Amino acid sequence: MTWEMVIGLEVHCELASATKLFCGCRNAFGDEPNTNICPICLGLPGSLPVLNAQAVELAMRIGTALHCEIRPSSFARKNYFYPDQAKDYQISQYDEPLNAGGWLELPDGFRVGVTRAHMEEDTGKLTHVGEGGRINSAHHALVDYNRSGVPLVEIVSEPDMRSSAQARDYAAELRGILMATGASDGRMEEGSMRVDANVSLRPAGTTAFGTRCEIKNLNSLRSLGRAIEYEAARQMALLESGERVDQETRHWDEAAGRTEPMRSKEEANDYRYFPEPDLVPLVPDAAWQERVRAAMGPMPADRRAALSALFGDTALGAQADQIRAVVDLGLDTMVEQAVGAGVPAALALARAANELAAEGDRGRALPIGSFVTLVEMEAKGELSATQAKAVLRAAVADVERDPRQLAREMGFEALGADTLATAVADVIAAHPDEWARYMSGEDKLAGYFINEVMTATANKANGKEVAAELRRLRD
Repeated sequence: MTWEMVIGLEVHCELASATKLFCGCRNAFGDEPNTNICPICLGLPGSLPVLNAQAVELAMRIGTALHCEIRPSSFARKNYFYPDQAKDYQISQYDEPLNAGGWLELPDGFRVGVTRAHMEEDTGKLTHVGEGGRINSAHHALVDYNRSGVPLVEIVSEPDMRSSAQARDYAAELRGILMATGASDGRMEEGSMRVDANVSLRPAGTTAFGTRCEIKNLNSLRSLGRAIEYEAARQMALLESGERVDQETRHWDEAAGRTEPMRSKEEANDYRYFPEPDLVPLVPDAAWQERVRAAMGPMPADRRAALSALFGDTALGAQADQIRAVVDLGLDTMVEQAVGAGVPAALALARAANELAAEGDRGRALPIGSFVTLVEMEAKGELSATQAKAVLRAAVADVERDPRQLAREMGFEALGADTLATAVADVIAAHPDEWARYMSGEDKLAGYFINEVMTATANKANGKEVAAELRRLRD
């Protein structure tokens, strides 16, 4: 039997507000445990929550970017045994979410429905002390309440995805949107964005859903893809052997490469939702919504389209991949300004997508003017490709230095036409047999002569100009 995978994702993103959702405690990652806490986020008797307006605005940005309807909403208490939440319940939105009924378009044009994007508070963080760091092998657990009360938006997709690749593309595109809106830094390794994957199988060609399992807290795109593939294979083996799939929540063991049972899957009635008595309904008026919409910049899809337009209809294949990488890394403004200064689009894109991207955060910190100057020098033949890459590395290491000065200090002044012609002639004279073969039609020997000239000139020659001189002499 042929099986079809059905996937829906629940993505939790921490909002980049200065303070927590219902109190004035600092919202920051990596601080000393249990230092950003107060009676409100610990839920001590007599404390009352006050909603953070900045967090609401960030949540509205997410809803707007995902084409959701921003609705009047309310908060509820979600009751559950939370060992990492001092008050033992979570303030969340239930039947009246802030954002509902949107969609997200993947880079290939496939559209995934967004059911809701609602606000809630985060829980604290447990550290299980013992072999393996898991609860079933821990000697004891430590709890850090710094994260308790940090504002979250949970983005729930429709079960529209049919492969792990689609799920990864969805999560990657959503991460780009969250960062573009300024709502979140999207750092999965720090828990700013966490993904739960709901996976089920059904016979191909049918419409009824199978029994789903939820894989919790996946913190990288690689883990997301691996976990979905493993879980689908596990469910297929059960179904094909005549067994049933139990609806449950499962943990992804990255080291072992498998999912493991955590608990039976809860439903809404297990949480005993009821309206939060200490908070009034949230009703953003039309003027506030419009201010949020007007202040938002272009989303990743818009920025990819702007870069693609620089190439007309030729931004295909590897070039399209470079465009996506440049936008994901936030380097597209550098490319656009370089092209505006007259640099060929393909050259500016290649340097940003390859050499600059490889430098990580340091590459993104390079001043735009330095990047433009560097690729201009290469485009004008003042630097060879090899030299330009070397100067780029040096410029990234010392962002205060001018690329032209760096090039001079590295001995990369361009050779004059007479000097270049002399260098080529000297190399030809030193290798008469190879030159005779090149003259007789062995074109591959051009690379040999270019390398020899580059060595003879201490890499000051421009490889393209050497090739042109070789062709001139043969023709």
